[in-house]
Amino acid sequence: MSATSTPATASNNEIEEKPAPTLAEVVRKLDTENLIEFLREEEDLQLNDAFFEILHNEEITRRTFLKLTKEEFMQDGFKRGPATALVEFVKEVKEKKLMVFSSYCSLKEVLAKYGMESEGIDVILLFSLSTYKIQDGDLHFKHCMAEILVRLKNYRPLHEDCLEAMRNEYVVAILHSALNIARKDTEKEFSMCSQQEVIGEESSGRDAEDLICITEDKQHKVPMGFTQNIKQLESSFETNKRKRKWDEAFDDDFDYLYGIVTTGRDWHFLLYSPGEISKGSKMPLSIEFTDDALEEDSNEYQALYNGVKRVLGAVVGLLKDRACVKKSPSSKQARIEGYRTKK
Repeated sequence: MSATSTPATASNNEIEEKPAPTLAEVVRKLDTENLIEFLREEEDLQLNDAFFEILHNEEITRRTFLKLTKEEFMQDGFKRGPATALVEFVKEVKEKKLMVFSSYCSLKEVLAKYGMESEGIDVILLFSLSTYKIQDGDLHFKHCMAEILVRLKNYRPLHEDCLEAMRNEYVVAILHSALNIARKDTEKEFSMCSQQEVIGEESSGRDAEDLICITEDKQHKVPMGFTQNIKQLESSFETNKRKRKWDEAFDDDFDYLYGIVTTGRDWHFLLYSPGEISKGSKMPLSIEFTDDALEEDSNEYQALYNGVKRVLGAVVGLLKDRACVKKSPSSKQARIEGYRTKK
């Protein structure tokens, strides 16, 4: 298992400020097989297998597809109707901008897709959160606590008016420690990318896949964080799907991803599979950052210690589960169904 090495340094604010990419920018990254899979999902085109075979034989890919004219499509064997439809579709692709996750602000609208009519997170069903037991003597845990105490001393306690970049430093310290513990325990490789996604590779010879999507959100705007994270999970699922070979496509209906929504203090955990979304607990796992926690013999320090340990154990648990699950659809389906519980 290998992974990319881009560090996770961007906060959600930084992501929001980036302009939304065009769909053409996404298409330009597709090879022939992934381009065909992308077009198969466009039901309005109504292309049949014969046309996809033409694309395959002519090795149409990326920029080539975006430059073809109606006449050139027809010369390759497309009939006038599909050729016209493809040219119109290419025009739409070049103009269409993708929505950034932060532009989705209605949790009610997002949850409606999963059969839940509500504007709050209480309606989301629960799954059994698998956690990893963090040992008191774990060097990565000790390093995490040291990093947090340094930040607590320099930044002072977290509160609702704290800058997002400040909260991000606490979050990143915990995530890096979780990656190190999971890497040591599983002997698998993980990394974080700047869009706050944890990446790993399920098998050699295949592009690294997203395993966990992370959304940092402002205090008292947790529903918006859930909204953005669910959209991020949907997008990452489709990205993973496009990276796979055709003979692995049968896995998709039984695949799953984890999501994390955090304010730095409160941590929510999500489980996503096609058509389903659930959360790890009714209440978030919380970490109390207070001035008094700087005194190691205080109750406040013990509360901070226990909170970091619980959150770290939950993140490592998700990493271990998602990275070590067998590739077979039956194994993934059994894992998902085993985690589902009643509200």
